[in-house]
Amino acid sequence: MSSTAPPPTSDDDSVSLKMARGYLGRSVELTIDRPLGSRHPVHGFRYEANYGFVPGTTAPDGDELDGYFLGEPEPLAAASGVCVAVIHRSGDDDDKLIVIPAESEIPSDGDIAAAVEFQEIPGRYVILRS
Repeated sequence: MSSTAPPPTSDDDSVSLKMARGYLGRSVELTIDRPLGSRHPVHGFRYEANYGFVPGTTAPDGDELDGYFLGEPEPLAAASGVCVAVIHRSGDDDDKLIVIPAESEIPSDGDIAAAVEFQEIPGRYVILRS
């Protein structure tokens, strides 16, 4: 998979979305702090995908920019891949990257929605690819 220039941002984009769009089509390193199968420390739900953050970033919520790492069936501590989409939450300036292993088949929007349904609420986000 080749790296391409990120799509342009819009003045209407939220701070989080502007940040997340900059990763589309690019290689991304994630630190996985909530590995596949772990439980959320407050809400108790089970992570059905490896979930982590981009080290050295600061999102509007004061934490790092978050991302899902899809396509790896084992719990991980770190992951490298390509950002193929962004989960853009409505009413919440806390967008999430969708990262997959390089050279993997790019998942459909339906596949992404199914992979993140354990945490993302249908109708409260859109999947952006550009």
